Amino acid sequence: MKTRQIKPAALTMMAVMMLAIILSGCGGKADSTDIVIVGGGGAGMSAAIEAHQSGAKVVLLEKMPMLGGNTARAEGGLNAAGTQYQQAQGIEDSPELHFEDTMKGGKNVNNPELVKVLTENAAASIQFLKENGAELAEVGKAGGSSVPRIHRPKGGEAAGNFIVMALKKKLDELNVDVRLQHNVTEIVTDKDGNVTGVKGTDKDGKAFEIQAKAVILASGGFGANLDMVVENNPDLKGFATTNAPGAQGDGIKLASAVGAKLVDMKEIQIHPTTIPGEGVLITEGVRGDGAILVNQEGARFTNELLTRDVVSKNILAQTDKIAYLIFNDELRGTLKATDTYFEMGLVQDGQTLAELAGKIGVDAAVLEQTVTRYSEFKESGIDEDFQRDDMRLDFSKGSYYAIKITPGIHHTMGGVVINTEAQVLDESGAAIPNLFAAGEVTGGVHGANRLGGNALADITTFGRIAAQEAVKSLK
Repeated sequence: MKTRQIKPAALTMMAVMMLAIILSGCGGKADSTDIVIVGGGGAGMSAAIEAHQSGAKVVLLEKMPMLGGNTARAEGGLNAAGTQYQQAQGIEDSPELHFEDTMKGGKNVNNPELVKVLTENAAASIQFLKENGAELAEVGKAGGSSVPRIHRPKGGEAAGNFIVMALKKKLDELNVDVRLQHNVTEIVTDKDGNVTGVKGTDKDGKAFEIQAKAVILASGGFGANLDMVVENNPDLKGFATTNAPGAQGDGIKLASAVGAKLVDMKEIQIHPTTIPGEGVLITEGVRGDGAILVNQEGARFTNELLTRDVVSKNILAQTDKIAYLIFNDELRGTLKATDTYFEMGLVQDGQTLAELAGKIGVDAAVLEQTVTRYSEFKESGIDEDFQRDDMRLDFSKGSYYAIKITPGIHHTMGGVVINTEAQVLDESGAAIPNLFAAGEVTGGVHGANRLGGNALADITTFGRIAAQEAVKSLK
């Protein structure tokens, strides 16, 4: 009996077939999909859920070892107008007023078309988050907003991580293909300029390529890339940053390489309340819920609810460029986010204002006089010194607390240019085929200054829009 001889070519073909069978049996991931999403923060996670629920096959790539990005560090909440939660509290608001506040806060540098989309769809984003496990049922007030519209979890828990954990759970439930430690290094295009996928390296440094019918950039800004910050705004040299380490501007560079236009790159926001030298963010909610700011002399020097850029400027004009957030047990009991600051050892305390003054090194008599005067303003309803229109604490009861703060780099308003369909535009204003973007990687939404609460509104709203439009493009 003759032994059958297998020729080399046949052997190669058989090996390929066997490998395919083995991979399919082991659940090997395909190298093609409908939509690739670059970045696993709030914008990318929202986009992935929206696209998956719309029937698209999705791959979500995140270069860091975990999902969340800057969203996990967001503390204040999400701005939305005309929600059921506002109505339940008797708060009169509208997308039009939200639009006016956003344009004014951004010094009218914002793209009004994008702002209109944001403000008209933010309430739907509140509903989207509720449906996906992140209900923001409590409403407060943030700097630059005419009325309370910043939505957060009940009890004042930090909103960002609350949202991240809920969306991550939903991604797991939906079995969305999420690949961590996958660093995208190139957006792939064909000879006609159509985006056809991405290339990059995985956690082992191994190269990968994923072919896709659409790519959504949701990779965040460049607030942690201090060289890039200073390159675009030299005045910020030496500032600490509140940003997550992954905020390096990767998506902006990737988009630029395929011809995307950039806008507002010099517009970089410093947050007024960060821990000196640490870059730890103290949520806007502390001021919004009633805390006041005093300088090292123990005196107030600003309306605490002005826009971030103005409050930051006023702090930087004080001795040593620092100030103190002053609050009491009344605020601590209603704003859960403060628990973290106590756990981190960032808070000084005193049973009396005099005791607190001694711990932070300010004149006790001046601090007592400042707080007494403010309490009188609270009683009368008129802040005669700085015209603050929302005074929630009367400071009649202790204990009293102080957090030392200074401004720090927080948000980059500039990035790739998009239209109202979240399509990335080139230098001529034309849409780059099959390329979409959402969140801090984009520019134009926030103008020269972002209002507190508008970032979470931005990433959720435009993340969903990018997904919806990408799914439409598949057809």
